[in-house]
Amino acid sequence: DSGSGAGAGTTSTDRGAPRTPHEEIREFFYRRRNYLHDADTAAEELAARLGIRPGEVRASLGSRLADRHGVRVTADGDSPHHYDPATRTLRLSPRLRPGQQAFRMATQLALLEHGDELSRYAGEDFAEDSTPWRLARIGVANYFAAALILPYTGFHAAAEETRYDIERLTDRFGLGHETVCHRLSTLQRPRLRGVPFSFVRVDRAGNMSKRQSATGFHFSRAGGTCPLWNVYEAFAAPGRIHVQIAAMPDGQRHLWTARAVTRSRGGWGEPGKTFAIGLGCEIRHASRLVYSDGLDLDNASAATPIGMGCRVCERLTCPQRAVPPLGERLTVDENRSTFVPYPTTRLPDQKNSSSSR
Repeated sequence: DSGSGAGAGTTSTDRGAPRTPHEEIREFFYRRRNYLHDADTAAEELAARLGIRPGEVRASLGSRLADRHGVRVTADGDSPHHYDPATRTLRLSPRLRPGQQAFRMATQLALLEHGDELSRYAGEDFAEDSTPWRLARIGVANYFAAALILPYTGFHAAAEETRYDIERLTDRFGLGHETVCHRLSTLQRPRLRGVPFSFVRVDRAGNMSKRQSATGFHFSRAGGTCPLWNVYEAFAAPGRIHVQIAAMPDGQRHLWTARAVTRSRGGWGEPGKTFAIGLGCEIRHASRLVYSDGLDLDNASAATPIGMGCRVCERLTCPQRAVPPLGERLTVDENRSTFVPYPTTRLPDQKNSSSSR
């Protein structure tokens, strides 16, 4: 997932707050608009040499690991993956789906074959051997892996052909919803650009574990996101793609798709993980997506007003607000109540919206 300093994806209220190493990695990718040209082209060239094709990815990767590096791949691991350099054994969990196993194999191949390039990328922003530097190496290796199993030119052509139909792409390439959405968010090669997407992964409590963007979409680090955003509606009907036109306080509108995905370790009674995966683009690109069919893209009033989280949201009249807005002076009147949870002195006269409570 970012870099040091105030990144393009933060708000003014976020700046100055200390960043965790993982937040720095998110900013690392955000500053690069989630596209690493050298890594992407190197992965595509390797995919061409290996003859990567849908349905045969694991066999191609296994042969490369064995023939070039003497690495033996087994499906008997307790963790998702564990590589033992001493025995040159890559142990994968048998609970991983084929696409997940291929991704782990591709990541290991990136670490073995392109370690110097991974270090160079990490060294652009971080001191060698620091925690962010090590995380950046892993992040770039993961990026390389996605570009290896979904080579740019072929995947871009398929995305354009299907009008970015995520379900058709998952069927065609045999990979999961999250993997396909993540790869779609990286299609920014010069002279062969795809739709510039923002990609998010959130849980039911609003924790955002992934946020990457090829656009100017703003993400808040101040805590919480907007309950009116359709990524939260996705939890109510898992397995179905939800579509929303959303408007930010500055007037920018985006088309968002969201779907809940669940991962289980496989055993009865063992806890699983459920996330909502969101993929969004600016409204000017929406007509290129199959999900825009039947929507009135020109009607600004049809958009759902959302914000970056209640603490920093500028929508003072939002009835869904959970906490007072930062920097605003509250109006406290024991003789009047309002539909607005936290009335402020900047709000217009509330007498027409007072309640009888």
